[in-house]
Amino acid sequence: MNTLLPLLVVAVLLALVATAVKRVPTGQVVSVYRRGKRSRLLQPGTHFTLPLLDRVGHRIDLSGQVLRFEESLRGEHDVRGTVYWQVLEPERADAVIEQADQLIRGGALSALSQQPQAWEADRRDLGAQLKHSMNQSLRERGMMVTRVELDIA
Repeated sequence: MNTLLPLLVVAVLLALVATAVKRVPTGQVVSVYRRGKRSRLLQPGTHFTLPLLDRVGHRIDLSGQVLRFEESLRGEHDVRGTVYWQVLEPERADAVIEQADQLIRGGALSALSQQPQAWEADRRDLGAQLKHSMNQSLRERGMMVTRVELDIA
């Protein structure tokens, strides 16, 4: 019984040290929260955090992301598209990263519905216009659309 207590203490200490070590892969950033507020961003590499105080919030992938959508606009046109986007500023994007897909999809559909005369235009030109329109709102959130491919039926 006397030797069991020190072994238990050592095991608990090792478990706490193991939970304190955070490994961030290349191409990602991890936000760390303390008391519900973001305290810092961990860049790629190995980091130490305070166990029981710090928690990992978001894992933000800095490489390109792909979002595919298929929608019907005003019952007239079926639109399928692919939006390629990426995070440029993880500090800004951390607050909205969970809603990024909805923001991008909503921005694309909103821009498409505001340009009814563009249906006859070249899909490449329309994609460039959508990209420009979406980037105006996404840049302030630390994200950027790199390319839009559309298929309008």
